[in-house]
Amino acid sequence: MSATTAASNKEVFSRFHDAINSGDAEIIAKAIDEVVHPDVLFHAPVPTGVTGTQALKQVWAVLLRAFPDIRVTIEDAIAEGDKIVFRNTVTGTHQGEYRGLPPTGTSVTYNEIFIIRFAGGRIAEIWGVVDVYSQLRQLGVIPA
Repeated sequence: MSATTAASNKEVFSRFHDAINSGDAEIIAKAIDEVVHPDVLFHAPVPTGVTGTQALKQVWAVLLRAFPDIRVTIEDAIAEGDKIVFRNTVTGTHQGEYRGLPPTGTSVTYNEIFIIRFAGGRIAEIWGVVDVYSQLRQLGVIPA
């Protein structure tokens, strides 16, 4: 894979990352439509019965309702071939229902690692590991 393709993939990823940190569901949905393949394969827990870009949009709708001030900070990003791997820290304040839990007002900080594969200049596949245990412990669902 050429350096030009890797640079293009980084640009696409950067546009997506900027959109998710906007906190605006419409901007995020528009970015998903622009940079994610409609049939994206999402290898992470997603709402059942939904696939492709609709699954990704629904994940962000849930997160924005629960944590309207959500912020994703990239700690490391590595691009190789048709993939980008990134490790990030997520912060937010629990202000809406999340996983059946009513708002607690609690601030959370948790980590994620994602691998994104690109095809044709768009995000085609996503693998994710989210520290849900830490997230739920901070929200009081799991004892500390």
